[in-house]
Amino acid sequence: MFKNLLLAIDLNDTQGAARPAQVAVEMAKAQGGVLHVLNVIPDTGMAIVAAMLPPGQPKAMLEQAQREMTKWRDDTVPNDLETHVHIARGTIYDEIIKTANSVGADAIVVGANRPELQDYLIGPNAARVARHATQSVFVIR
Repeated sequence: MFKNLLLAIDLNDTQGAARPAQVAVEMAKAQGGVLHVLNVIPDTGMAIVAAMLPPGQPKAMLEQAQREMTKWRDDTVPNDLETHVHIARGTIYDEIIKTANSVGADAIVVGANRPELQDYLIGPNAARVARHATQSVFVIR
């Protein structure tokens, strides 16, 4: 049913990613599927902020995130599951949906919220992904 899954995690909250990762791995293994794991580096917001960064800093940030995400994958996802690591930069919910579309995901798995966002029902990014994605979205608490 869901053979191509996208798991979106926040590398700044790997503890909060544990349960969504567990569910995504179980789903992918049960279906003999492929798991794509994604971390989105938020955009700087304004061009003037980006202009203040040292030359090469945005690229260095992406490379560092790639290394951290690969390590997280190696530590978290079983070796016998086909897994692909993706790093994106931009608006979190937009990049999740764009990546899901580009990899042909059948379903998206996201966490309900980060601890500092407990006053939200499921978190603003998860809610937007659930509202706008064409794929099934599993929001894991």
